[in-house]
Amino acid sequence: MQALTCDVAIIGAGTAGLSARTAAARAGASVLLIESGPGGTTCASTGCMPSKLLIAAAGAAHGVSLLGEFGLSAGPLQVDGPAVMRRVRRLRDEFVGGVLESMEAIPADGRLHGRARFAGPTTLLVDERRVDAKAIVIATGSRPSVPAAFRALGDLVLTNETVFELPDLPASLAVIGAGPVGIELAQAFGRLGVRVTVFDSGGSVGGLSDPRVAAAARDSIGRELDLVLGADVSAERSGSVARLAWTTRDGGAGEAEFARVLVAAGRPPALDGLDLDRAELALGPKGVPVFDAGTLRCGDGAVYIAGDAAADRPVLHEAAFEGTVAGRNAARHPHPRPSERMARLAVTYTEPEIAVVGGGWRALEARDPAVSEVDLSRSGRARVMARNAGLLRLYADRQDGRLLGAEMAGPEAEHIGHLLAWAVQAGMTVDAMLDLPFYHPTVEESVRTALRRLCGDLNRRPKTRAGDLEYGPAS
Repeated sequence: MQALTCDVAIIGAGTAGLSARTAAARAGASVLLIESGPGGTTCASTGCMPSKLLIAAAGAAHGVSLLGEFGLSAGPLQVDGPAVMRRVRRLRDEFVGGVLESMEAIPADGRLHGRARFAGPTTLLVDERRVDAKAIVIATGSRPSVPAAFRALGDLVLTNETVFELPDLPASLAVIGAGPVGIELAQAFGRLGVRVTVFDSGGSVGGLSDPRVAAAARDSIGRELDLVLGADVSAERSGSVARLAWTTRDGGAGEAEFARVLVAAGRPPALDGLDLDRAELALGPKGVPVFDAGTLRCGDGAVYIAGDAAADRPVLHEAAFEGTVAGRNAARHPHPRPSERMARLAVTYTEPEIAVVGGGWRALEARDPAVSEVDLSRSGRARVMARNAGLLRLYADRQDGRLLGAEMAGPEAEHIGHLLAWAVQAGMTVDAMLDLPFYHPTVEESVRTALRRLCGDLNRRPKTRAGDLEYGPAS
């Protein structure tokens, strides 16, 4: 058996693994990057980028349907399904190619292809090779989960890893799961002319937990899509179609046939096959090694974890951050240093867009925050764009006035979410935020309105007169 040694061995060459490799190497460690798959990262190959390509096509199609609102007209929309999917794959492959080029730039003796498993706390077996490392980083990512109820459908089932390989748009699609992945793809396919029904056992969409924002999002998205929430669904194959039957908590029931079923019911961490028991790690309830959030060290051993494998913050910028922290600390082992985490931010690219800042209502409710809200259907700029729908809710600390988080379903949420997350991370108070410029007319003025209401409730005033300025009606 070939024996290899290194300072840091990294299992997985996705976003977290590549970031860990860069950080460990910059810290002066000898690094071995181990990858069992084709590489290319989840974001580029099956996640962020191909989904946004499909959403962009759907947005262009939806824009045609709004022409009459602006006094415009054009010929009837024609959707070339095969051409849509070809563009998705062509540009997706270009993004993946860029990642693969960066991997090829890693010296050959610093990367290893094969499936790794633990043989001891600091020893890995990679096929017929043995790797002894001073520290190990687990960055194996996640994989889609298909519940048992849908496995009998065979090749009629799609996941985010297979849906972009469709040669054409399906005639009809059932989407199982109304979380960010499911609801994004559901709306995109619907806008491209596919008959879509979304099923979820819960009552929310897009990861929202604030009941009022969730209701606003359901109302708006439900005008385009058939949403069946609070549902218990069963499935069977009938020839070349899937037959679904369902009941809901409010007493509803139904059944329908679909050409394909997209299962977006979560992505558990890809930890199976690692033989974690041999690493002598304590495991949490989901089978994830127990780790420190500041250092990403698992217990008191020489193993670190990052990215989707940690099942904590499954978004790309967090995976890159965690990979950097884990790689740097693995190089420093056994003397890791904690890093302050970024403010939580999650965005769902539907229309209306969805943003959750600071963990949202679910994470902050127990703190009894001060709350203000703004009806985004009344925003002047949103009305100009014919995108006036949704709700913004801000949460602030009652004692010191700091902004704690927000939930939003509305126009420009991907950008407003960033501004609010920066304010949360900077520890800004709501009155200090009102001293900042708010341009007119922008959707951001709705944030200003919500901040003014919070200041009134908390009896706080801006240091300058900026917060008292009136910008005109419908701002």
